[in-house]
Amino acid sequence: MSMASTVCSQFRFDPARHGALAALVVILCFNLIVTPNFLHTQTLFVNISQVATIAIVAMGMTIVIATGGIDLSVGAIMALSGALAPLIFLSPFGLANPGLGLAAAIIIPILAALCCGIFNGVMVSYFNVQPIVATLIFFISGRGLAQVLTNGNLQTISNPSFSYLGTGKILGLPFQGWLVLAIALVLWWLVTRSMFGRQLLAVGGNERAARLSGIPVERVKIGAYVICAGLSGLAGLIVVAINSASDAARIGSLMELDAIAAAVVGGTLLQGGRAPIFGAILGAVIIQLVKYTLLANGVADEVALIAKAAIIIGAVYLQQGRRD
Repeated sequence: MSMASTVCSQFRFDPARHGALAALVVILCFNLIVTPNFLHTQTLFVNISQVATIAIVAMGMTIVIATGGIDLSVGAIMALSGALAPLIFLSPFGLANPGLGLAAAIIIPILAALCCGIFNGVMVSYFNVQPIVATLIFFISGRGLAQVLTNGNLQTISNPSFSYLGTGKILGLPFQGWLVLAIALVLWWLVTRSMFGRQLLAVGGNERAARLSGIPVERVKIGAYVICAGLSGLAGLIVVAINSASDAARIGSLMELDAIAAAVVGGTLLQGGRAPIFGAILGAVIIQLVKYTLLANGVADEVALIAKAAIIIGAVYLQQGRRD
């Protein structure tokens, strides 16, 4: 028997483990056959740009879900971060000091996002508020605060250095793609090689046992929400850089759904204890390709929302086979 035959005989398709990859192959094949210009360079760049923001937030969501939590505030944090950037850059300080203004327009929004993550983490860990309720606070108030800061107006920011976050290229590929890879490698190391990662998975796997073993459960949870919020703030800046403008009412809209869907499709268990970072990227690619496929073939955007819901249901069903 040949080596190929041996490998094929030993391989068994497991929907719980290989379902996402199989779905990706099906979507790709469908687009190659049916969708015009699917392999066009511009189409590739647009999809990478859209995938990047979903993937960045989904990786943060994966970290939070690994603790057994959830974060509904990611879209609002994106809006808040995106609103702060042009306000800072176009402030008297920013206009008088372009270099420092640009740095502040990147650093301060991310710091604000990290503060939101601290708030979420403290509410969940020290005040024992259910994660869905704790993060619902910023889900509602975060976007409202962003709109108050901008008076509901569209804010523009035109600066080549800032725009590089959204339109830059390295070796012919969008900068965001390289950024996603860098973040994924850091988070993968954090989850699989660091003490924090082991504690993170222990808390999500069995919080009571983790607490009895001396793991600082509260600090781990806060750390997870801070990571998620920081990545959401970064994603908000990328959206502003792509559009050279900030619309607080639209930035990050429904991103919480995309991020949760991508995380779940990528293999993250909703009950916690598992954090497949690269799986979150795979899930983000699938979510974006489903959206693109439907729109490119004349299907209304509302149907894409239904498709996302169906994907989540299917992924949750397949998760039953992942439980050890």
